[in-house]
Amino acid sequence: MENDRQSHDVEFVEYVVKSIVDHPDDVKLDRTIDEMGVLITLNVNPEDMGQIIGRQGATAKSIRTLLRVIGARNNARVNLKINEPEGSSRPTRPAMEGAAPEMASEAPAAEMPAQSVEQAIDDLDL
Repeated sequence: MENDRQSHDVEFVEYVVKSIVDHPDDVKLDRTIDEMGVLITLNVNPEDMGQIIGRQGATAKSIRTLLRVIGARNNARVNLKINEPEGSSRPTRPAMEGAAPEMASEAPAAEMPAQSVEQAIDDLDL
């Protein structure tokens, strides 16, 4: 039962990532446990890296946050490592010159109360 519980973190990441990417068959996950906790290593198709990372890392950060909740429910520290695949390229973006600092705050922050996160986790039947 304990091992079954621990694999929920991998199942969660696999489900979310395969739902986001264009090449779900290329999604590969590896789960290792050491003194630091659980490490889930994610490999995806080079074309899907942008979808996994998201704008300014928002998607990756969200997945990691939800993994922390799952880990806390199982008394484990769960981390996600996203491997950069060969052939992927990170285009350099020019800095937004002349952009006012308040522009960054124009986008509405999707602040959800902790209860909503707990409800979402409960809905996943983990």
